[in-house]
Amino acid sequence: MRIEATGLSLESREISRFCPSRLVASKLLFLAKEMAPQSSTTEVIHLVDDQNTNQNEQDLRLRKQSAANGEENQKQSVTKKEDQEVDENDLSTSTAPDTKAYQMTIVWPNVIKFAILHLIYFYSFFCLTSVSYQTLWFTFACYVYGGLGITAGAHRLWTHRSYKARLPLRIFLAIGNCLAMENSIYIWSRDHRVHHKYSETDADPHNAKRGFFFAHIGWLLVRKHPDVINKGGKLDMSDLKNEKLVMFQDKYYIPMALSICIFIPTLIPWYFWGESLWLSYVMAVFRYCSILNATWLVNSAAHMWGGHPYDVNISPAENRFVSFFSQGEGFHNYHHTFPHDYSTSEWRYSLNFTTLFIDMMAWCGQAYDRRSISREVVEARMARTGSGAIKH
Repeated sequence: MRIEATGLSLESREISRFCPSRLVASKLLFLAKEMAPQSSTTEVIHLVDDQNTNQNEQDLRLRKQSAANGEENQKQSVTKKEDQEVDENDLSTSTAPDTKAYQMTIVWPNVIKFAILHLIYFYSFFCLTSVSYQTLWFTFACYVYGGLGITAGAHRLWTHRSYKARLPLRIFLAIGNCLAMENSIYIWSRDHRVHHKYSETDADPHNAKRGFFFAHIGWLLVRKHPDVINKGGKLDMSDLKNEKLVMFQDKYYIPMALSICIFIPTLIPWYFWGESLWLSYVMAVFRYCSILNATWLVNSAAHMWGGHPYDVNISPAENRFVSFFSQGEGFHNYHHTFPHDYSTSEWRYSLNFTTLFIDMMAWCGQAYDRRSISREVVEARMARTGSGAIKH
């Protein structure tokens, strides 16, 4: 459609471009009436009507599009809110702590094993007057040797690295560890490192806060607390994994321990000086259970009774009774304050045969790089955190 007035010629699409609103279209209509003939005016009227119709249709489309957009935005908002709720539920599910209380699970084979062993142990006290003096001396020697396998070996050498030992001494102590039969060097050291790092918590294998019985033997009669397993698995044990002797002993521990702890000590008295085979076996169990309970007293009694001259903020205490039976391991307040001192005490050889043994091995050239704490550091620590129970 065209408008021709006073030489003005416009296409309808041009009018649409120049007439974006009804107001402009009305003015154009008025102008056309004044300047053009009737036919042109009629054409302009039709043009304006077409423009108005197009404008209405455009407005209608815009309103529909706006309504559609509003519905879409509302749907997206609802979906986003639902997704957010789902994410929050997932987050709360994944981060919420496990409130299920830990329940001890009894390991009945261990209960039966230790029950039988201690029945024989109690019976063995009545047999002490019936065995030969050779068997008594042999039993005592095995007690000392097995104890050193724990104190000088698994504890001070392999757990704390408080000194270094040459291969002959390490072999000697590894055999002594089998004689004590308290688990392989690797497992014993791992559990003891966890004990020191997380002492008196659920991650402590023999947490003394759970009572004397649990700290003494109960921890061996139940499944380990999950924290013991989880945190124990995170410890750096690469030093022991890289030591071939330790891993060899760990691999063949069960047959080695049974042979060295029970079978051989039973056969020696019977074969060499004619001791009764039954009494030889009873004395082997007597020595074995004596070493076990001496070690367990360090975990129980030495964490409950005694002085705290070095640190009053921890449970481990100075217990001379425990030191007497454990060959020097009862000075526990000092040991937990200064765990890397090879002597585990500032009193040297007082109730501490293990320290004397290590010094003797150093004199023979088998032990070296013994670590100790200076007197000045000990006194400074006592002044800062100690109870002042020991007077100098």
